[in-house]
Amino acid sequence: MDPDLALVRDHTVYACVMGSRAFGLATDGSDTDRRGVFLAPTPLFWRFEKPPTHVDGPAEEQFSWELERFCELALRANPNILECLHSTLVEDVTDTGRELLALRDAFLSRQVHTTFVGYALGQHKKLEADVRLHGAPRWKHAMHLLRLLTSCRDLLRTGELTLDVGDQREPLLAVKRGEVSWPDVESWMNRLAEQAESAAAHTSLPPEPDRSRVEDFLFRARRASAVAAAA
Repeated sequence: MDPDLALVRDHTVYACVMGSRAFGLATDGSDTDRRGVFLAPTPLFWRFEKPPTHVDGPAEEQFSWELERFCELALRANPNILECLHSTLVEDVTDTGRELLALRDAFLSRQVHTTFVGYALGQHKKLEADVRLHGAPRWKHAMHLLRLLTSCRDLLRTGELTLDVGDQREPLLAVKRGEVSWPDVESWMNRLAEQAESAAAHTSLPPEPDRSRVEDFLFRARRASAVAAAA
């Protein structure tokens, strides 16, 4: 087996299902998107050639990050990474993975407003380009953009990141089917962005993530891996 894939097979600490299934938006034809975190053995970092920061596979629709890279992205409030930490569809978790999940609140900060809305604005521009070129956006992407903005607003309001869209499932699926006009979808997006802006001004989230707490966890994980390798 490819040594990179072996890292996923042998050293995964956390694995979950993401995408439409985690968001409560799955339909009969939906894929099963799997995401995970692996802890590369510490001795691999003592070589000139370092282990990979991420691995694609071995299964279809499967993608994994090395623990340090995953933590770095989470500290930057990367939307995909933070959502991965909050999936309720956990398929595999070790003691190290449980420690990682216990740190979920350490990654959350007011930075989520900048990263979530910034990502949404970038996607919005792509949808506008689709409309100009083809007369309509990619409706599935429009649906997920609405979902992301809703998630951001609610996170800023409550301090908790919830993935399942709940009672918004049918309205969002109607967007995916192209049953809602683009002007109405844009109006919905703008309203959510304004609500997120207002929530950001009053959120209980801290200004910055708890970097030192995350760093302490990573140090312990690396040290435990080195001790295990020496045993």
